[in-house]
Amino acid sequence: MSAIISPVSSRDLAAIARMRIVPRRFYGRWIAAAAILGVLAWLVLAFAEGDIAWPVVAQFFTAPAILAGLSNTLIMTICAMALGIVLGVVFAIMYMSPNPVLRGVALFYIWFFRGTPLLLQLLLWFNLALVFPIIGIPGLFSWRTIDVIGPFMATLLGLGMNQGAYTAEVVRGGILSVDAGQTEAAKAVGMTRLTTLRRIVLPQAMRVIIPPVGNEVISMVKLTSVASVIQYAEILRNAQTIYYANARVIELLIVAAGWYLIVVTVLQIGQYFLERHFSKGRGGRRARRAVVQEDAA
Repeated sequence: MSAIISPVSSRDLAAIARMRIVPRRFYGRWIAAAAILGVLAWLVLAFAEGDIAWPVVAQFFTAPAILAGLSNTLIMTICAMALGIVLGVVFAIMYMSPNPVLRGVALFYIWFFRGTPLLLQLLLWFNLALVFPIIGIPGLFSWRTIDVIGPFMATLLGLGMNQGAYTAEVVRGGILSVDAGQTEAAKAVGMTRLTTLRRIVLPQAMRVIIPPVGNEVISMVKLTSVASVIQYAEILRNAQTIYYANARVIELLIVAAGWYLIVVTVLQIGQYFLERHFSKGRGGRRARRAVVQEDAA
């Protein structure tokens, strides 16, 4: 039985024509925005009227000790991330290896370095001389551990090996994201496992690997501050040394925070362009795949 639609009278049509379109009011958004602006204004006012000597901030922002600490922070970030990426790739491959010994070693490495705090690892490396007073090959060469594992080396080993455990999982996830047919096709043309990994799998996995590794680089810049407990002269350590002498605590902390924000901002911009580079052509492939599926349908 068809529905009966009542006719619309001319009076109703005239009333509808006189109606005015009113945009929907989002009062909750306006209230939330006003509250956020109020909090921001309060914070700006608090810092402006607080007991902060801003000329001291400007004076020490480019102080030699601060710039030396910034240089040490950047050097440690680069070295630790390089070590972490190398270890991550190696242990990710070992984790996925059919060899049970290699797989077991990789599992233990990832389990240990992800399961213990970074600060504890730094302290262990810094005090390694208590366990191994001498390192080297007996009869050939040897050194005192305390001369080799100083603040720089302990920080590098602690940050780099800790990062390697996390990077291994990132790399493994990127490798698993590549279609298995790619590996099978490479085997069909006679490529070895390592050649397939180097030429086929890893280049495609980079699209998945780059974003989390970029985030880890940014995190590493901030994690270097933990090394201040073992006397590594990074930017926070040098800022602390200065404010112990002049008692300008908040001013030196603002200087350190400003440099951290500058470095992280630059890295975020670089990460954006790097991700865009490795994502080239992906949108085009998706569009072509959709057209093919539509034509097939």
